[in-house]
Amino acid sequence: MENIEGQIIDIQKRCIFPGRIEIECGKIKNILHLTSAPQQFILPGFIDAHVHIESSLLTPEHFGQLVIRYGTVAIVTDPHEIANVLGEDGIDFMMQNAVLSPIKTFFSLPSCVPSTPFDRAGAVISATETDRLMATGKFIALSEMMNVPGVLFEDPEVMHKINAARIHHKPIDGHAPLLSGNNLQKYVQSGISTDHEATTLEEAREKVRLGMHIIIRNGSAAKNYEILAPLLSEAPESLMFCTDDAHPDDLQEHGHIDAIVRRAVADRYDLFNILSAACIHPVFHYNLPVGLLRIGDPADFIIVDNLKDFHVKSTYVEGLCKFCNTDSTSYYIKHDVATSCPNKFSHDPIEKAQLVKPVTDMETVIQLVPNELVTDIYHYTPAKPTNNLQFVPENDILKIVYINRYENGNPQVAFIRGFGLHHGALASSISHDSHNIIAVGTSDEDLTTAINTLIAHHGGLVAVTPDVEVLSLPIAGIMSPLPAEEVAKKYDHICQTALSLGTTLKAPFMTLAFMSLVVIPNIKIGEKGLFDYKTFNWLPVAPH
Repeated sequence: MENIEGQIIDIQKRCIFPGRIEIECGKIKNILHLTSAPQQFILPGFIDAHVHIESSLLTPEHFGQLVIRYGTVAIVTDPHEIANVLGEDGIDFMMQNAVLSPIKTFFSLPSCVPSTPFDRAGAVISATETDRLMATGKFIALSEMMNVPGVLFEDPEVMHKINAARIHHKPIDGHAPLLSGNNLQKYVQSGISTDHEATTLEEAREKVRLGMHIIIRNGSAAKNYEILAPLLSEAPESLMFCTDDAHPDDLQEHGHIDAIVRRAVADRYDLFNILSAACIHPVFHYNLPVGLLRIGDPADFIIVDNLKDFHVKSTYVEGLCKFCNTDSTSYYIKHDVATSCPNKFSHDPIEKAQLVKPVTDMETVIQLVPNELVTDIYHYTPAKPTNNLQFVPENDILKIVYINRYENGNPQVAFIRGFGLHHGALASSISHDSHNIIAVGTSDEDLTTAINTLIAHHGGLVAVTPDVEVLSLPIAGIMSPLPAEEVAKKYDHICQTALSLGTTLKAPFMTLAFMSLVVIPNIKIGEKGLFDYKTFNWLPVAPH
């Protein structure tokens, strides 16, 4: 039996007291009140309520090794990204690898593979398969329901998936940016209980009023804390925290859920409201077997040296110290196990001539919105018709290219504004949610080089300066088998290369990845050109 003493934080009773925790066989046997105890704080571990591990470019094992040092003991992960590439085989890979992780990894079942009928991914998970997989008991929820029109118009396939979750008494996560009014009410009444896509405080308030749990996000491309933080006072019982999509350099430099906790504490929100969102609410909402510092619970907790920085001294999972950080050393459990690299990538190199785009009249352009995944529509009319518009530096208009990587086909070519490149090109096989090839650049020559380099590597991130930098991602074209520190270093290097091309975006590759996600407003690029979220259909192609 192990005894640990300190200032124990009982979040549910909203008190802090000197005490001793007695651990036996991985569980908390007893909690004793003492007259004094060391000036270290013991509290339940942090939980990420919604994360796509794949967006970190890491395997579940290496992701866990990275975030455990920040006090994370559990995550709810949606393997949506790899499922869109490899289907059930991709989910199986994630689950098998997660066994090696030092943290508790809980899987929700992807609901949209592909995301919409307009996407062409590498796999399909049908309603029948959803029913079968939900019955296995391996999944704690149905993942974010992105197909909002499918819910509103009661598409049989979508409703079958929702009913499968309800039959098996699993919560259903939402994905409903800008949805309001009667449509939001119908969406919630279908059984969907969370949302992490609120972009305004009033939008979040409306969702809370209808009974939804708001998950405040602190990812690499989308950060909603500043807008939604007042809910920590207004509706603390309805909140959880997540990172959703976070890259390894951000995690390594800024932390994980602890980063949101630190900021909220600095902003003087109630400590117990903050910790309830970070530690408690995900356990009850998803019915997770994660300890909350109660007698009989699994001994899952963290020890921090203060309640301002939340510097983690130790992280315990099932009674075992999985991470320890002292003045002299820090360690976590490592495994020397070879990681397989399943993938699906089939496309021949392209020719520069395939990227030619004449513009004779007004052209619809994707307009980036700073620090958001949503986009606006910008209209550009050239001073005179051109047989091939490549780059309009005075308007910050670049060419953007989309190519299906699962089969040979012609590129889709359009334009984007706000990326800020002055020269060169970027390409990525991380493009939500089907993970096809997406690229942006100032010239057809650089775009062709970037795209063909990506094809040669069967996936990764590419920057053409004109030198060519590559971060290879051999696992499904979206993940690396390397440890977090190595991936973070390589990712930081290629991002710095991207910044040298002139972009001022904080996460240029992450931003690029979302330009093909048609389920987020207002305009994106995909299989048939530009997609309009408001009409939920392709924009008509202008004759040239």
